[in-house]
Amino acid sequence: MRQLSEKKREIVEPKVIFEDTTLLVLDKPSGWVVNDADTTKHLKTIQNWLQEKYNYEIVKNRQLRSGIVHRLDKDTSGILLVAKTESVFKKLQAQFKERVVQKTYVALAHGAIDPNIGEITAPVGRLPWNKRKFGVIPGGREASTKYKVTKVFQKDGQYYSLLDLHLKTGRTHQIRVHLRHLGSPIVADKTYAGRKTWRHDIKWCPRIFLHASEISFIHPGTGKKVTLKAETPEDLKNVIDSLESEVI
Repeated sequence: MRQLSEKKREIVEPKVIFEDTTLLVLDKPSGWVVNDADTTKHLKTIQNWLQEKYNYEIVKNRQLRSGIVHRLDKDTSGILLVAKTESVFKKLQAQFKERVVQKTYVALAHGAIDPNIGEITAPVGRLPWNKRKFGVIPGGREASTKYKVTKVFQKDGQYYSLLDLHLKTGRTHQIRVHLRHLGSPIVADKTYAGRKTWRHDIKWCPRIFLHASEISFIHPGTGKKVTLKAETPEDLKNVIDSLESEVI
């Protein structure tokens, strides 16, 4: 537990995995907030980091979020697209809206999920009784998540499924809500796994096990398809290594 806590305190800088004159693609570490806001003044934010490190056309433009095209939750790691110009920003936003962009996530979830390949289609919306949380609710926005179980592990008599997930829509907390709806919340998800489960998980997993591992999009300048990957970070690799046995 002490080793996990020490790793959690380490400050890991964002990593550049692709850059040209119009685009920047980052591997965002867990613990970084994406956008600046009044509530993030004392937190590490990607937007502030970009303003300190770069001087491209729209880096100071708050309305365009310094070119950050989409977002990841604070404790989720992985790929983040950043546009350096307003025209590229708008073109990439349009690709998200038209569902041209394809995103893959890796997650470790509770239970041996069956079937091992499937699609969760259920409307996601903000909970009326708790505005900070989302759930599957009538009248929510259309949401669809494809998943594939790549491995099943066992630890202390419990089963855990390692998943590749593909988003057909991009609702806030979509993967987290859909896996909770399936009865298999993500390991160490404090918001959706429940406090008791989270307290048990955090003893061996330092943060939510969710990583944006791959993205595909059409480069606005060349018109060619670009596919980029971000390796599973060390803290999550250590979690996998700590699991007792691989079932499948």
